[in-house]
Amino acid sequence: MQFTFKLILLTLLATVQCAFAQDAFAQDGAALFTARCASCHENPDPLVNVHVPSRADMALFAPNSVYAAVTDGEMRLQVTGLTDIDLRALTKFITNRDVIDLPLRISANICANNPTMTDPALSPSWNGWGSDTSNSRYAAAGGVSANDLPKLKLKWAYGLPGESQPRGQPAVVAGRLFVGNRAGALYALDASSGCTYWSFLPRAGIRSALTVGAVTLADGSAGYAVYFIDIMANAYAVNAQTGEQLWVQRVDSHPAVRGTGSVTLHEGRLYVPITGVSEENTASNPDYSCCTFRGSITALDAQTGTVIWKSYTVDEPRPRGTSANGAALFGPAGVGIWSAPTIDAQRGLIYAATGNAYADPTPPTADSVIALAMDTGALVWSKQLTPDDAWIGGCNPATPNSNCPDAIGPDFDFSASPILTTGASGKQLLVIPQKSGMAYALDPAKKGEVVWQYKAGDGSPVGGVWGAAVADGVAFVAVGGYRLAQSGGVHGINVDTGAQLWFTPPSALLCTEGPGCGSTQSAAVTAIPGAVFSGSQDGGMRAYAAQTGEILWTFDANQTFDTINGVVANGASFDGAGPVVAGRMVYMLSGNSGFVGRPGNVLLAFEITE
Repeated sequence: MQFTFKLILLTLLATVQCAFAQDAFAQDGAALFTARCASCHENPDPLVNVHVPSRADMALFAPNSVYAAVTDGEMRLQVTGLTDIDLRALTKFITNRDVIDLPLRISANICANNPTMTDPALSPSWNGWGSDTSNSRYAAAGGVSANDLPKLKLKWAYGLPGESQPRGQPAVVAGRLFVGNRAGALYALDASSGCTYWSFLPRAGIRSALTVGAVTLADGSAGYAVYFIDIMANAYAVNAQTGEQLWVQRVDSHPAVRGTGSVTLHEGRLYVPITGVSEENTASNPDYSCCTFRGSITALDAQTGTVIWKSYTVDEPRPRGTSANGAALFGPAGVGIWSAPTIDAQRGLIYAATGNAYADPTPPTADSVIALAMDTGALVWSKQLTPDDAWIGGCNPATPNSNCPDAIGPDFDFSASPILTTGASGKQLLVIPQKSGMAYALDPAKKGEVVWQYKAGDGSPVGGVWGAAVADGVAFVAVGGYRLAQSGGVHGINVDTGAQLWFTPPSALLCTEGPGCGSTQSAAVTAIPGAVFSGSQDGGMRAYAAQTGEILWTFDANQTFDTINGVVANGASFDGAGPVVAGRMVYMLSGNSGFVGRPGNVLLAFEITE
């Protein structure tokens, strides 16, 4: 009896202590939010701080997404010095939910065997961001055309553990599919059945598109490597057959660096773009010394990972005075690269599109298309499309911040890759859309001279416009612009003249009205013979007739899926990566956590049914 009484007493004491611990845990989170986050996120002005989600917005985020943002994401500098327990407490206070520790290695539905990979050139593929180094996003030989769309059905769904905003666009080569997970994993699947060959855990999460190329292995045999960059700017080569790391190379060590763009592989070199979005957020703190990050492209030897050259998009920052808070100020800064570089082998050039500046003075390379010499990385020319775009977060008249530029720009960075294409006239052009709502064609033979410009939408600083496509003389541009009254739809544009061929407005919403439900179509588009795919914030993936814009096919991703790898998964908003088409199948990632979308974590595979 005495033993039983003591056991009950100890249990009650443990329960009370647990309750007190939980209360203290929640209080710690509240205090951390007040100290580190409230100045920007408690009640942001939606007209001024359009990029800043409110605390109410963030309560809708997946806890793992918030945890990722403060551990190795955009908010990691704001929480410098906090322990992992602190970060979990902060996350729980914001979302009212615990971070879930999920195993990232897939153990269900493992492939029964792992046959030797064949040459990727011998079978249909989608390799890299744009399927080719011109970044056309046109699957001419993918085996799916407009005529097949009525027979296109979902074959399987694959859950990405811990994910909420899948951006690691797959590569499909030699019958294998490789896909990245922002939670911190790379998966190799059988492209037809979806079984898993292997899992690889990099140092940080992946939002880069993947690309595959030939490599000589350590034993001298021929093999293939999967190349990508993680969000902490580590570039990798991983054995495509086994998942073994071949090399890793960090290409930038700035505290604010972000690997958000996709790598481009060409003739034994890997070109790696870098941005530093964390600093334009951190600079909202008036005690921060703004700003020192510089965008860049690094050329690596694809065999060894050795740096061949590194080219910055802006000159080295210099002192420019002291802030009202006594912090040293620096500039110029910023001008990151969000997208995959484009190869012009004929001219020996690499083209890239850049973002806004973070500090004065605003360099002429901001919001530009730039051309670098492939051999040396030297800047050959640049064409600025939006001048005077210096922007950081927190530049609000109600809360003065001496870090803010003298003239605050619109934040209209380029987030899409330039497309190198040839019109019916035989003239080569660089075609690219911008967050400003404009699309451009530039003349690469005349240092980027504007050939035509086309207004696709009203433009918005929120979100990105992640990619156009060009096929058979038509440029396909979807309309981004989160938080705009008029947003969404797709344009078909004559590549030679810039004349409108058609415009299809946004469809009726497939999602239930509320936060994250809207008509914006900011995801990269993908062309197939006779049609173009475009995903929407509303969770709909639609295919449009290439010549008329008629909607030929719609898939509603707003659902929970039974997955073949046993991971609970749902679809939602489409953003970032576009569909990938190869081997008579179509693959797409669904989900966009944040204050401009709804989270999801699924890879969907469609086949043509007979």
